[in-house]
Amino acid sequence: MSFDIDERATEIGHYIVNENATVRAAAKKFGVSKSTVFKDVSERLKAIDRLLYLEAKAVMERNKAERHIRGGEATKKKYERTR
Repeated sequence: MSFDIDERATEIGHYIVNENATVRAAAKKFGVSKSTVFKDVSERLKAIDRLLYLEAKAVMERNKAERHIRGGEATKKKYERTR
């Protein structure tokens, strides 16, 4: 995907909010690194669209708080398949 950096940051912000997406999912969707997604949202989007930034930040914080649960579920499923 070919985007202007500010446009990419806005698109990533909308994607995270609308899809309740993780940083990893957004990185995969837009073909960039997780670091780029984080920087786009936490720095660039904050300067471009404050409201969208706050919404995306809330989703990212919720996903971060829940990641240990998702990781535990993935590990559980992995070992259930090997039995």
